[in-house]
Amino acid sequence: MKLPLTATVLFLLFASVIKGQSKVWTTTAQPLKEIEQLRKLIKAPVFKKKDFVVTSYGAKGDGVTKDTEAFRKAIEACNANGGGRVVVPAGKFLTGPIYLKSNVNLHLQDNATIVFSQDPKDYPIVFTRWEGMECMNYSPQIYAWKEENIAVTGTGTLDGNANKEAWWPWCGSPRYGWKQGVPRQQPDRDSLHVLMHNNVDPRKRVFGEGHYLRPSMLQPYHCKNILISGVTMISSPMWFINPVLCENVTVEKVRVESRGPNTDGCDPEACKNVLIRDCYFDTGDDCIAIKSGRDEDGRRIGRPAENHLIEGCQMKAGHGGVVIGSEIAGGARNIYAINCTMSSPQLERVLRIKTSSSRGGIIENVFMKDVKVGTYKDAAVHCNMFYEKPGKFIPTIRNIWVENLDVEDGGEYGVYVRAYKESPVQNLKIVNSTINGVKTPMQVDHVKEMNLQNVMINGEPAKLTTAPAM
Repeated sequence: MKLPLTATVLFLLFASVIKGQSKVWTTTAQPLKEIEQLRKLIKAPVFKKKDFVVTSYGAKGDGVTKDTEAFRKAIEACNANGGGRVVVPAGKFLTGPIYLKSNVNLHLQDNATIVFSQDPKDYPIVFTRWEGMECMNYSPQIYAWKEENIAVTGTGTLDGNANKEAWWPWCGSPRYGWKQGVPRQQPDRDSLHVLMHNNVDPRKRVFGEGHYLRPSMLQPYHCKNILISGVTMISSPMWFINPVLCENVTVEKVRVESRGPNTDGCDPEACKNVLIRDCYFDTGDDCIAIKSGRDEDGRRIGRPAENHLIEGCQMKAGHGGVVIGSEIAGGARNIYAINCTMSSPQLERVLRIKTSSSRGGIIENVFMKDVKVGTYKDAAVHCNMFYEKPGKFIPTIRNIWVENLDVEDGGEYGVYVRAYKESPVQNLKIVNSTINGVKTPMQVDHVKEMNLQNVMINGEPAKLTTAPAM
């Protein structure tokens, strides 16, 4: 088929984006055009208009009876009949993990709450990722493996049921309920690191019952065509939304609230074509953290995070608003964040890129525009190649463009860069931005071709001076 000239030009333009070819934007119009092309690629799944109500399959919704079997039966019936909605009506439905099958939309109506069990024995062992490392571990609270056209939608609530008495104490911090005699995850975490470093078959890295690696709330794995829409998510044991090796993912109008340990809001991992829009995050860790696997596992699989669009989101507390890393050994490219608002004394950073030489990989083509910030604690733009331990794989960070960033009352730094001399951050451009109230305008060591255009920090034109980063 012969394409018209204009179509051919657009196709070639976006083909270069998809392949992640090294490039340097010279005008704002270039990444904006890429955003519009990306919108056309991401399409939410559509479901058959047929409902399967969980109470018709035995669910009680009394908050006491475990409705695990009813959820399983309803989902299997929906899948077997060509798909549709598995409807959760008003009530409090206590359950173990839920497995989503193809063509099933798990739909929570008004005043519907799914409360997940606190008993580790209710969680079967599945193939999963834990902090970017593959293993056999407790099932995520909602899980899918190689399924297509799946969704969690509605106006109800997903309650991970984690607190200082259940799940959170395993992190090992007294702040989250740990005390002498309570198990900790650190020995299992250390063991998983060793197994990964020794390239042990992930299916032989077995944890689960008797071990203490907390499950995430929602993890579709190797899935296509995913929609998470409208729901409120609270009190996850660990990360909330963590699609792994997925394609065509839409997360929209979701409200995520938790101040627990490692309760990241949305962590797409080694995914392609992801849209996160109109969401609210108030978290105990990063609000959105884009990932692609840790160390040996990330490099072995070699799947970058690519083509992610974040727009219209609100971020409150968190270690970072828009974050890339730290489990980023597979690399990341073509990451766009536009029209977001952020503010909290507990928000540490606005744009955060964190990696290390134990990760390696290339992080490139990151575009942030039209972001308004009230206050934060650490840095507005933060690039750090020394996150966690060093190794032999020097990372690359290049082609970062920040435009129309407006900060009312900043924290420690305006811009912070800590990079390797042999691998400086390349092509870092900040345009038409104002950052007020910071203690140190810039703490930058190794950059190449940093470009500041109409940037005001503390009421003065920003000037690049390099100094050893602390």
